[in-house]
Amino acid sequence: MAKKTSKKNGSTLRAAVDQYIASSNNSSFNYKQISTAIDEKSAAAQRAIALYLAELAFDGVIDETSPGRYMAPRRSVTATGIFSRRSNGKNSVIIDDDKQEIFVAERNSMHALNGDRVEVAIAARVRGREPEAEVVEILEKKDQTFIGTLKVDKHFAYLLTDSKYLATDIFIPKSKLKGGKTGDKAVVRISNWPDDAKNPQGEVIDILGTAGENNAEIHAILAEFGLPYRYPESVEKAAARIDAGITPEVVARREDMRGVTTFTIDPKDAKDFDDALSFRKLPDGNVEVGVHIADVTYYVRPDTIIDREARERATSIYLVDRVVPMLPEHLSNGICSLRPDEDKLTFSVMFEFDKDGKLKSHHIARTVTRSDRRFTYEEAQEIIETGKGDYAEEILALDSLAKKLRAARFENSSVDFDRVEVRFDIDENGHPVDVFFKESKDANKLIEEFMLLANKTVASTIGLVPKRKKAKAFVYRVHDAPDAERLADLATLAKVFGYKLKTTGTPREINRSLNKMLQDVKEKPEENLLSVLAVRCMAKAVYTTKNIGHYGLGFDFYTHFTSPIRRYPDMMVHRLLDRYMNGGRSVNLQKLEDECKHSSDMEYLAATAERASIKYKQVEYMADKLGDVFTGMISGVTEWGLYVELDDNKCEGLVPVRDLADDYYDFDARNYSLVGRQFNHRYRLGDKVQVQVARADLQKKQLDFALVDDKHPAKSPAQLAAKKSAHPQQEKVGNRKKNRKQRRR
Repeated sequence: MAKKTSKKNGSTLRAAVDQYIASSNNSSFNYKQISTAIDEKSAAAQRAIALYLAELAFDGVIDETSPGRYMAPRRSVTATGIFSRRSNGKNSVIIDDDKQEIFVAERNSMHALNGDRVEVAIAARVRGREPEAEVVEILEKKDQTFIGTLKVDKHFAYLLTDSKYLATDIFIPKSKLKGGKTGDKAVVRISNWPDDAKNPQGEVIDILGTAGENNAEIHAILAEFGLPYRYPESVEKAAARIDAGITPEVVARREDMRGVTTFTIDPKDAKDFDDALSFRKLPDGNVEVGVHIADVTYYVRPDTIIDREARERATSIYLVDRVVPMLPEHLSNGICSLRPDEDKLTFSVMFEFDKDGKLKSHHIARTVTRSDRRFTYEEAQEIIETGKGDYAEEILALDSLAKKLRAARFENSSVDFDRVEVRFDIDENGHPVDVFFKESKDANKLIEEFMLLANKTVASTIGLVPKRKKAKAFVYRVHDAPDAERLADLATLAKVFGYKLKTTGTPREINRSLNKMLQDVKEKPEENLLSVLAVRCMAKAVYTTKNIGHYGLGFDFYTHFTSPIRRYPDMMVHRLLDRYMNGGRSVNLQKLEDECKHSSDMEYLAATAERASIKYKQVEYMADKLGDVFTGMISGVTEWGLYVELDDNKCEGLVPVRDLADDYYDFDARNYSLVGRQFNHRYRLGDKVQVQVARADLQKKQLDFALVDDKHPAKSPAQLAAKKSAHPQQEKVGNRKKNRKQRRR
């Protein structure tokens, strides 16, 4: 008797199975149910169906709910999510339910913009291809603007955008130019994007100045991240009406510290002095150190116009050549600033230390202070090094206490990372003429230790409560444990170089092990690699009401209390501390958490803008050095190339992988390397290399380097220029111009 065979060939059989799965309505099934439903009951057909289901499950197209039983992925045909637009055309939507990122072709985007909330239809998954989605409705449009350079022709105008979120120019009716002209840097809002149009239409919101001019470019960086670049006149006027108001009645309600030696130590260009230290000997031989903080919240009352503006900004922004203050200058540099020889209202923590430098007690109070002297860090450092100068006895005593506090902190598991900050000397036109490094010396560390102590003490005062008592809602500065996977990778790599790094145990044990490794690698060839990776293991510190401690500092309780002139969370802490010290009830927890999250988000944006301003000045500085050769360290490795940080000036640029012409290089993510297929040459994170400055693109804030070694000789200026003209980005610009001409016709 002949065997019964399938009625369908292989591809037809699989198509029938696919159709069954698509109509399964989230019901589970096995191969027998499908074979019956599609009328393919032969043993050969059932075997083929069973194998096909196993393949689909292995590829993630369907889910195996139990051995032999399957189910289509539990996703409705439609879903909602956040649209992510990219100028390279790789648009996507991040689905709300499972956070999966699904590709959206431009033709299916409905011209949604980055950050819009959308409803999408998800196409049935095709074997061997990534799933796709189509936007069917824009549910919520995110208010956003675009920065670029205006081009104004006779009959129309458009904005050449700088954005990585938009590939096209924005057309602007001449009536919506707001006086803008060709070459102006402008902020533009999209007002309309017809379904059948390739380009959106927009209107000018603000003219920042001429493209390439320093103020215009710095304002453009702020505007790019939605950050303010000028103060509302109404807020300035409200601030100007505020008087210092230090009357005898106000002083009588505070602890008067004006007769105690007090001074500030700050950067030489600082104008907002929000912290001061006082020092005095007590009759029993102990000493008292006061940490005095500007009492900003005495002047800035809740929910006033000044407070609302400060809450929205959340932080001052420190760019290369300027500070964008959180508070109006009348307050930040005037009334609240602890300037010398002026009476000031302060919120203080006073610490008593015994003769051996051990902390005996503390108390917190609202005070009146008067700074006797304003020191720069350089002046204080000279006193520490020479033992001579104004208030030398006090500064040397504070330095000695700070070193004991620091030693105890590291003994208690604080992580020791050396920090070097890049700074620029700027000429009168904003052009960088030199680069220098700002290192943390003893004077910096003196201030740091007492600020850390004050912040820790304030947090503990509110957060540390007796058993069976509930802590009141408060703002904490928390820092989570390192990423376990990254820490394990670091330990594996460190072992190759002969270092042992603990990845399990208490935070104290892990941090001590990490500190030991960081000390042991000093001046070794592998220092760059291991120290960079150690930093990247760390989580990001945030503000929250949910206290988990500060891992990096090794503190169970920590907050920000010491900088209310430049950080809104510190103002929140001042108000809460005053409320609770006076017996007030706990505030609304959810409202406080929302304010914490906003402050964390704004801090991240401000830091991103700061990095962008540094990058812009680095590119501007290096534009004068095209063709020059430098030594540097590979600071990043990606599938598209190597990032190299130069030793001389810490400027960072990209060596594109396409320029490594001696071999085909693969990205080895686990070992942070690019590896040549044919010759097995390896470029690894932390390696020292020589590079030549090949391109400096100010518009994109991008530096391109070319490797210089035996396989990659240095190029002449003419060769670099020829390469630049052949760069794909130039081709993109050329295509833009070509498309504009076609549209004009």
